[in-house]
Amino acid sequence: MSLTKSDLITAVAAHTGMTSKDIATALSGIEDVVVANVAKGEKVVITGFLTFDRTARAARTGRNPQTGEAIKIKASKSPKVSAGASFKKVVNGVSPAPKLKK
Repeated sequence: MSLTKSDLITAVAAHTGMTSKDIATALSGIEDVVVANVAKGEKVVITGFLTFDRTARAARTGRNPQTGEAIKIKASKSPKVSAGASFKKVVNGVSPAPKLKK
């Protein structure tokens, strides 16, 4: 089962005691700041949790899978997200997961 954005907002509101509206506003602000800075080529680091960065892909030659014809693929940039050390420890069972309020 996956956690949707609205599920995340509800869970964080329940855990923190803040309103869902406040959490939604904060989450939207975080998204905007991360996207804007990564688009400019800056790295955004939330220490121990996640790192957001931008990577460059060089131009290359690919193949059309239907015809086998060679095609040129333009250079592009793509977002990259990496888990921090603390997050990895919890996922791998080395550290306990945080206890959530219900």
